Amino acid sequence: MRIVIITQNEPFYLTKSLRHLLDILPKNSEVVGCVVNDVSPFGKKESFFTKAKKTYDIFGLKFFTYYSLKYLKSKVNSKNNVFKFLKSSSIPIIILDEPINKSKSVNKIKSFQPDLLVSILGNQIFKPPILNLAPKGCINLHTALLPKYRGLMPTFWVMKNNEKKTGVSVFFVDEGIDSGPIIVQTEVEIGKRTQEELINHTKKLGMEAIAKSIDLIQKNEVKLIENDPSKKTYFTFPTRKDVIEFKENGKKFF
Repeated sequence: MRIVIITQNEPFYLTKSLRHLLDILPKNSEVVGCVVNDVSPFGKKESFFTKAKKTYDIFGLKFFTYYSLKYLKSKVNSKNNVFKFLKSSSIPIIILDEPINKSKSVNKIKSFQPDLLVSILGNQIFKPPILNLAPKGCINLHTALLPKYRGLMPTFWVMKNNEKKTGVSVFFVDEGIDSGPIIVQTEVEIGKRTQEELINHTKKLGMEAIAKSIDLIQKNEVKLIENDPSKKTYFTFPTRKDVIEFKENGKKFF
């Protein structure tokens, strides 16, 4: 099965996640290309300065300093550089000059003849030209137990809301937001993890869920789980007030 991954240039967790995914890919599957979009942690494209200021304003000095240092460290550590990792893994990098749903972008991805698209940290809503591009469809990873906690930063929200468990969901992408039918879902106890620890754990589980989903799709053994819209909850990016409540609930970022 020929796979094209669609992701963004995330500096903290992506390279480690992709490395794990490639190690556990099912037999007869191959990543033949990877679309790498500009990073957009707030769900939309913004300048580097705007993103930095918003991070400081919402999360505070300690959080800003911690992740700024991690970001700078990632710039000098080639292990965290997604472009270097893809090149070292002989995976062609696909850079799009236009939004992903535009015909030029669709045709560029189509030229790699993918059987399946895999979205990891996808930051654009896919339309039919992309959704119908690959014969086996397009799947996406979401680090929450859908239909709950659709939207942005689910690890923050499950902790802020004092949930006992969370998990990962891999689903077929449709035109909604985290609304497609679920292929694989894995639960995990949150326990006393920090958010950083929870992110690391769910990213690893997520790669394993993607690999399992690919295997099921290859074997035509998928048994879909309903992503029931009547039970959905949806969250956007947190506010400063949300961050204060997160801390008041005894939760830690790192």
